[in-house]
Amino acid sequence: MRTLTRITVAAALGLLAQGALADLTQEEADRLGGDELTPVGAERTGNAAGTIPAWTGGLAELPANYVEGEPLVDPFPDDEALFTITAENYEQYQDNLSPGQIAVLKRYPDTFRMPVYQSRRTAAYPDELYEEFRNDAMTAQTTDGGNGLANVDSYLPFPIPKSGIEIMWNHVLRYRGGSVKRTYVQVPVQASGAFSPVVLEDQLTFANYLENAPENRLFYYKQSIKAPARLQGDVLLVHENINQVLEPRAAWIYNAGQRRVRRAPDVAYDGPGTASDGLRTADDLDMYNGAPDRYDWKLLGKKELYIPYNAYKLVDKNLSYKDIILKGHLNPDYLRYELHRVWVIEATLKDGQRHIYARRTFYVDEDTWQISIADLYDGRGEMWRVKEAHNLSHYQVKVPWYALETSYDLISGRHLPLGLDNEIRGYQYHWDYKVSEREYTPAALRRSGVR
Repeated sequence: MRTLTRITVAAALGLLAQGALADLTQEEADRLGGDELTPVGAERTGNAAGTIPAWTGGLAELPANYVEGEPLVDPFPDDEALFTITAENYEQYQDNLSPGQIAVLKRYPDTFRMPVYQSRRTAAYPDELYEEFRNDAMTAQTTDGGNGLANVDSYLPFPIPKSGIEIMWNHVLRYRGGSVKRTYVQVPVQASGAFSPVVLEDQLTFANYLENAPENRLFYYKQSIKAPARLQGDVLLVHENINQVLEPRAAWIYNAGQRRVRRAPDVAYDGPGTASDGLRTADDLDMYNGAPDRYDWKLLGKKELYIPYNAYKLVDKNLSYKDIILKGHLNPDYLRYELHRVWVIEATLKDGQRHIYARRTFYVDEDTWQISIADLYDGRGEMWRVKEAHNLSHYQVKVPWYALETSYDLISGRHLPLGLDNEIRGYQYHWDYKVSEREYTPAALRRSGVR
C-alpha cells in the first residue's frame, strides 16, 4: 500500500522538531492485538457490569440467509429490546446519554424513544490491515499543530491515541473499502413531515489506490445528483488533501443547467452541504470531515454511551422511506441502540475563526473509530443540532460504516436522514471500485453530469 503522506524520514524529523506529536514505543504498540487491546486499540474486555461484552473478533459468521451480492440481512432478527428510554425515564439513564440525545428526547416527548438492545461488538476490519495498523502506531505523527500527518501507511494512524486530534484523524482516515461507489438518498424533512428524497451517487477513492496521486493527497470524492429532475446532473468533485492549511481542499461543481464547471471554494467548513436545504454543513458529511484548523480539540476521555448500532433494520428493502421517516425524527420502531464505549472529544472554535458551530462534541466508537454522536452548539452556547450515525458492518467485506446518518435541528424541527437506499433495487455498494485519475479531473465532470 502506498503511504498516504509520502513524507520522507528526514522530512518527518524536521516536522517533529516543529512540534509534531511523538509516536509510540514498541512496548506500547505490542499491546495491540493482545489480551488488553484489540488490533484497532479498543479495550478487548467487556465492562464490569457485563452490559458490554468482550470483543472476540467481530461477527462470528455470516447470517445463514445472507446471499452474496444481495442486500445485507439482519444477523440478529430475534433480538428484542431490553428496555426503552423516553422523555419520562431518561434521568435514570442520563449518565449514558449525550446532552444532545437528551435534548432530542425532550424535543419530541410524545413520539421519540430509544429502544436499547443487547450490545454486540460485531465490528472488524480485514485481517491484513491489522499489521499495518500496528506499524503505523510506532511511526505516525501529527504535524503543523495537528493539521497534517507524517509517516502514515494505513487507515489507522493512532490506535492508541494521546490527543483529541489524533482520534479525529482516525475517524477521517478509517477504512471504507479503499475505493467504493454507492447510491443512496438524502432526505431534507420539513417541520410538517413533508419530504422529497434526493438521490445521490458518490464514489470515494483513497490516494493509495492510484498511481500518480500528489504527495499531500488523501482521497478523491465525486458526488452526482440523480434525482429530482430539477437537480439531476449536477456533480461535485473534491480533491481532499491531508494538510489543508498547507494546501486547501480543491473542489469543483458541474451545473447541468448551465453546462458549466466552476471552482467551489465554499465546499469546506460551514459551507452548505449539497442539496441539504441548509440542514448540514460541508464539514459534517460523514459526521465530520475536512480541515481541523478552526477548532481546538480536547480529549475528554472515554465513557459508556447508548449509541445507534447494528442498524440492520434500517436497510430492510421491505421498508419504504415513509416507514422510516416521521415528522421530527426517524421512526423508533426501526432503531436499535446499544451500550458501547466511546471516546469523547470537544472541539471549540478558536479565537478569530468563524463557523456556525461554536462548539462540537463528538462521541467516537472505540471498535470502529467512527463518530456515532455529534452534539452541535451555536454561537450562544445553545444546543442547535444533534447528529446520530446508525452503525452497521458490511460483514461480507469487513467494512464498518453507517446505515445512515441523520441531523436533528432542534430549533426548526426539521431533520436530515442521509444514506438510505430502501427503495433502490439491489445492493448499492460497489467495493474495490476500479478507477483512474482521469475520472477525478474537472474535465471529467461534464461527462458525469450528462442528463
